Amino acid sequence: MTAFRFEQVQRQTQKLILSPQMQQAIKLLQLPLQQLQQVIRQEMIQNPVLEEELLEEETQVEAQEGAQEREREAEGEMPEKRDELNFEEEFNRLAQVDDEWKEYFKQSGSYRKYSEEDEEKRRFLEASIVKPETLQENLLRQIGLALLDEERKRICEAIIGNIDDNGYLQVGVEEIASQMRLPAEKVEEMLALVQTLSPVGVGARNLRECLLIQLARLGKRDSLAFRIVESHLDDLGAKRYRRIARAMKVQPLLVQKAAEYVATLDPKPGRIFSSEPEQYITPDAFVEKDGAGFKVILNDDRVPHLRISGLYRRMIADPRTEKATKSYIREKIRGGQWLLRNIQQRQQTIFNIASEIVKRQHDFFEDGVPSLRPLKMQEVADSLGIHESTVSRAIANKYLQTPHGLYDMRYFFSTGVQGAGGESVSVTNIKAMLKMIFSREDPKNPLSDQQVIDRLKEKGITLARRTVTKYRKELNIPSSNLRRKL
Repeated sequence: MTAFRFEQVQRQTQKLILSPQMQQAIKLLQLPLQQLQQVIRQEMIQNPVLEEELLEEETQVEAQEGAQEREREAEGEMPEKRDELNFEEEFNRLAQVDDEWKEYFKQSGSYRKYSEEDEEKRRFLEASIVKPETLQENLLRQIGLALLDEERKRICEAIIGNIDDNGYLQVGVEEIASQMRLPAEKVEEMLALVQTLSPVGVGARNLRECLLIQLARLGKRDSLAFRIVESHLDDLGAKRYRRIARAMKVQPLLVQKAAEYVATLDPKPGRIFSSEPEQYITPDAFVEKDGAGFKVILNDDRVPHLRISGLYRRMIADPRTEKATKSYIREKIRGGQWLLRNIQQRQQTIFNIASEIVKRQHDFFEDGVPSLRPLKMQEVADSLGIHESTVSRAIANKYLQTPHGLYDMRYFFSTGVQGAGGESVSVTNIKAMLKMIFSREDPKNPLSDQQVIDRLKEKGITLARRTVTKYRKELNIPSSNLRRKL
């Protein structure tokens, strides 16, 4: 008989547990400006004690009411319990935070109070936005104009329901026929009808069919371009024009002209109905010339200026307010306090990092991209006394409006390559050099990666071939044989 023995082993491990407040601070730090606005608006909905800064005259009235209230308290008209007095001290600290918040905006030079007129304009603009028509809605509307019986209409609707946003049919005819318990021939017939709709090429099952539909609609069914797409699409994509010319027994120049015509077609015809709204980039800060140097101005105009409502302070001080209500208000005020502090900390961190970037990349802001120097996040982190991960989070999806255009804050951080004179050249600068070299090459005799290496050596920069190849691919520049034009 086998004997079993059980032992209890105690192990000691370390685990970092982030408080809800810390989690909120990290989340706010990473958010782009537009998403930050949304989060703040949502917090205002969920937390009733939060409100936007009032107009100056309203603030004065509120201050007078607060003074009168304190006089009544001194006269004993509103006696408070000890815990309420303790919370009064906490609320006063909140008021101090609110004053600091207000002073911060004043110093930034970009704070402005939102008037009722501003809010009315915002609501009008939101109400005026029309939801764009989707590709599927457009196709269904076109089918609705056709004189079809119910069965054929249902087949077309099923086909359209399986067309993706690029305009391609994602399931086979047999699958649709099986689901609808209909002959495949009927579905194929209705697919041919859908493929006559606009945009031209919609309903295709693959790229080849999509291009052939467009060529046929343009009256090019008997053209060289049609025959190339039909039989040599892979070689066409790889620009193997000579191989196509030999197979089709035509001149390579004719193949190239046909390829150029095919390039004018739309490989994704459904994109014009993209349901995704255009994304507009809002700079998080502006870098402006200031005498011999540059200054950073935060885009605080887009951040709602919040404060803790005085109404809830009076409710807590009022002995008629129920205990459960007071407890709820205290919880919400503490939550609001943390939100105010975390927003302020976020803005200050971004400002500090942006200022450090401007300090270390002064030559870039003065002269542009060629003067960009290598810069590591660790350098900025050490200078500001924060962790490198904080820098990484703070610059994620953040943008600087500079005298030379709008730049992602990550753009200013890159490793360096040693130049001939011992100076360090940023990878970003090297990529800019590569773009310039490739843009000036002879299209009939494009440069090889080795020839590019030789060109860089002339500028005092030595790179391995695999490095040049890597940077070229990152710039979305094809190899020399794909860039060659006959």
